[in-house]
Amino acid sequence: MRDLVLLGIFAGGSLLALRTPWIGAILWTWISLMSPHAEFGYAASSWPVASGIAGCTIIGLLLTKHKQNPLMGAPMVLTLAFTIWITITLPFSFYFDASLGLWQRSMKIFLMLFVTVALIDDRRKLDVFIWTMVVSIGYYGVKGGLFTIATAGNYRIWGPGGFIGGNNELALALIVIIPFMRYLQTQQSNRWVKIGLTVSMGLCALAALGTYSRGAFIGVAAMAAFFWWRSRQKALWGIIIVVISIGALGVMPDQWWDRMSTIKSYDADQSAMGRISAWWMAFNIAKSNLFGGGFMIYELAIAAQYSPDPNHARAAHSIYFQVLGEQGFIGLFIWLTIGVSTWITASRLIRSSTAFPEYKWAEELGRMVQVSMIGYAATGAFLSLAYFDLPYNFAAVAVLALHFVRKSQVERVASLKANAAVLGSSQERQPANSVPGHRPLLRPPQS
Repeated sequence: MRDLVLLGIFAGGSLLALRTPWIGAILWTWISLMSPHAEFGYAASSWPVASGIAGCTIIGLLLTKHKQNPLMGAPMVLTLAFTIWITITLPFSFYFDASLGLWQRSMKIFLMLFVTVALIDDRRKLDVFIWTMVVSIGYYGVKGGLFTIATAGNYRIWGPGGFIGGNNELALALIVIIPFMRYLQTQQSNRWVKIGLTVSMGLCALAALGTYSRGAFIGVAAMAAFFWWRSRQKALWGIIIVVISIGALGVMPDQWWDRMSTIKSYDADQSAMGRISAWWMAFNIAKSNLFGGGFMIYELAIAAQYSPDPNHARAAHSIYFQVLGEQGFIGLFIWLTIGVSTWITASRLIRSSTAFPEYKWAEELGRMVQVSMIGYAATGAFLSLAYFDLPYNFAAVAVLALHFVRKSQVERVASLKANAAVLGSSQERQPANSVPGHRPLLRPPQS
């Protein structure tokens, strides 16, 4: 029965995407982040639903008149440059056949990112896009948070699969989606929706702790500190953050604290030392190979040549060293500039919106994009999620919001100029001895 329901949703969505392609972009986001066919289905878990939705959406994009240039901002241009670079480096991969599948997956992600930006052409669609991301990731946060409470934090939470299949990966997704829950909360007038989002934020934070991810712990701390620093009511938010922290940390058992304590004694932890060895391996590969080693460099044969510990071939466990080892120094530079340009775009969004009450939503959104970026930058330093959809979606959100604000401001200025021109022409048509708003003075007839 579940498979039939999912089949109806996906089939109907695919047909709808042909006529209304922005709906297809939303469905793609839902499927790529949440994998509902794997979470709720049986046979559906093996269906190529993402490819079907993507194909119909692209056809709809070609047919519709409601589209825009997806390269509307520096983050999108730089993402295109990164896409081109990882294509250039592919033939130089140490293991081409193994890298090809991961390259194809990345190409799908970036292609649909550009398709999504081309189709989301107003604020309403942008909010639907944000809601889709929040619901897709927030579902696992609410589920995991309730599980953590029910088990008193004695069992580690794992992800559903795909990019966020591991505990560390799920933790990153949860903490970076919390600021967008906060954005949606600020835009709601319905009291119950606000309460629901507040509870969801708390459960997502608790679920992130329940993953036992040390990187997530650091990321949450960095994100909370930045949020407090950028808030206007520092005293109020300081109290709120302290109360939430005490409540969440108080739930966690001794074994959780024992694991977090290894952060300060990393040199005695085999997992941490293995990561440092993997970082050196990535650096040595990039130093010796202009194009990096490709997507698959985590083999004993590669470790024997480039790693300080040739007996262990580990994943990079760092978004920075992952890109460095796989795409070289040039690839890392391009990838980092995507993040820098996204931050600058969010800052411009904040500055462009602060003085106008009608753009308050954009100011809040810009701030939350930056908070999420802090969480991604801090947590991502300890796990490999450089090609995950979510951070690139945040870049798209910042670019689109700034585009909408500037477009609205240009239209507003044009409207004011048009009104001024109409008023000026009407005054020129009045008699010279007339006063606006009064009848002309009458002169006596000449004798």
